[in-house]
Amino acid sequence: MGLMTPPQVSFSPSPQVVALSPGRIFLTYAYLQVLDVMTTMAFLLAGVQEANPLVRYAMHALGSPLAGLVAVKLAALLLGLYCWGSGRIRLLQRANAFFAVLVAWNLSCLVLGLGHAPRP
Repeated sequence: MGLMTPPQVSFSPSPQVVALSPGRIFLTYAYLQVLDVMTTMAFLLAGVQEANPLVRYAMHALGSPLAGLVAVKLAALLLGLYCWGSGRIRLLQRANAFFAVLVAWNLSCLVLGLGHAPRP
């Protein structure tokens, strides 16, 4: 190939899809659970009430927002482990999509809300 020869570009008829292993799908699920706890705590610190009645009950019953969130997320992780162990990977992928959207929503609301917060 000469110095001035244009590079050859090849387009395959079907794009490659990167498939995650079931273990990585579960790790993504666990990571999204941690991000959900963090964004929920940020909401609570900003004075926004928890919208999920189950989580709100757990926070009240355990006497602490963080304890309630951790308890609910531990249960969610156990459900995720069950899905992973029983081969329900598609369900875990759907849960990942849901929690990814939820965390993105939470972050968007937090960022937009910070623009309306009173300045000291």
